Amino acid sequence: MIELGKQHITLDDFKKVLRVNEKVKISSGATGRINQSFDFLKAFSQDKVIYGINTGFGPMAQYRIDNGNQKQLQFNLIRSHAAGTGDYISAPDIKAALLVLANNLSQGYSGIHINVINLLVEFINRNIIPAVPEHGGVGASGDLVQLAHIALSLIGEGTVFYENEKTDTSVVLKKNKLKPIEIHIREGLALMNGTSVMTGISIGNVLKAHRLMNWALVSSAMINEIVQSFDDHFSLELNKVKHHRGQHAVAERLRFLTEGSKLIQSRENGFYSKTTDESKFTKRVQEYYSLRCVPQIMGPIYEAIENAGQRFIDEANSVQDNPVIDFEKGNVYHGGNFHGDYISFESDKLKIGISKLTMVAERQLNFLMNNKLNKILPPFINLGTLGFNLGMQGVQFTATSTTAENQTLSFPMYVHSIPNNNDNQDIVSMGTNSALLTRRVINNAFQVLAIELIAIIQAVDYLKAGKKLSKRNQKLYTSLRQIVPKFVDDSPKHEEIRKMIDFIEQNCFRNIL
Repeated sequence: MIELGKQHITLDDFKKVLRVNEKVKISSGATGRINQSFDFLKAFSQDKVIYGINTGFGPMAQYRIDNGNQKQLQFNLIRSHAAGTGDYISAPDIKAALLVLANNLSQGYSGIHINVINLLVEFINRNIIPAVPEHGGVGASGDLVQLAHIALSLIGEGTVFYENEKTDTSVVLKKNKLKPIEIHIREGLALMNGTSVMTGISIGNVLKAHRLMNWALVSSAMINEIVQSFDDHFSLELNKVKHHRGQHAVAERLRFLTEGSKLIQSRENGFYSKTTDESKFTKRVQEYYSLRCVPQIMGPIYEAIENAGQRFIDEANSVQDNPVIDFEKGNVYHGGNFHGDYISFESDKLKIGISKLTMVAERQLNFLMNNKLNKILPPFINLGTLGFNLGMQGVQFTATSTTAENQTLSFPMYVHSIPNNNDNQDIVSMGTNSALLTRRVINNAFQVLAIELIAIIQAVDYLKAGKKLSKRNQKLYTSLRQIVPKFVDDSPKHEEIRKMIDFIEQNCFRNIL
């Protein structure tokens, strides 16, 4: 069981919670800090002006709220901002957001009652997922609109997803013998004033991006085997003179995947082994960039994924609230820890990297499709009758179209600030939008990669190269063929592509090996 407030949560913790439903609880130390923070704020706020307790919100902070209306103020905030539109954010993303939110509040800097965090933990452990629309947050006072929908469910209103159905929250709480939270001081503001939703989505993005990178390198290794490329472009000797850890990691992975291949050639046994009088070489001296420059192209993407993961985890372990209640210092500090720039900026970099990964996959696919380029395969890897059958001609259009969409989606949200809230929020992060767009780019990339993998295994069959692949790639080839069998005649490919997408999204190649 993962104890919140005991130590920093990690990407592995999120994997356990999201993939195997690991349970969480609040550590005893965190419980003590939460109670101390609550008691301190309750006393400290009696004779002082503190934002969001006895003032209005945003540009209306200049208005005092009398003692009799302070609890209702929190309800007003939640209900008025539960105004999102669009599709619902996926259940795993919201579950991740709940974990981020619970971890944030467990640090004892928000002055809220312990019952809020206890109910959040129950939601996580029982898979009670608030229904949260995609559109609404500008990412400056955090995910105000999206978090309002989460807060709405915690006060027993709105709807949640439970046991695969969208149901009134009140019904689900009653079924689970749970009670809504009580408002004491500033529970509404503490729940809404943070980056938990954009951070939760972004952590899910990184987990998916790791798996995507693994499969992109499988594709690159296999296609280099298919064309019998030379091994020096991913050799240790060539890559070590470039001082980038991502490039080193990618090259090492390619060597790992192609170890023992009967197809990969060494230059020592090729062009270096004998002199020739040919005026034009029949064997290609160097491969196209999408094959030869994989370490140099994928290296920075590898690092972007790693860096994004660290930034997102840093945010997940941060106090995102405003104001910050410091009972140890005996003070309340007003500022902007709710601003989502770290998430927005890093998400934009991540989606640009994933778009480039998609472009590499599309170019590798195009190389396999174009017989004039590869000179070893029939057009569109057509295993049937040329002219009569069409092979993979149709699926290439899908890959090209999807890649183009990724290129357009890669425009950064980070520099797309629009002032709002009576110009109180005069510069915003758009972090939630960036995280959601990054998710779409990653999902698109899986689609293109699935098509490329189908093309690769078709090419392996045409060349009768299955037993010549490296031992590792033979196992991968066998696993992929179980998803999409060899085809000769023309047939709809939609379902087969979907099966391949599902397989690579749910499996890491390390699990297969």
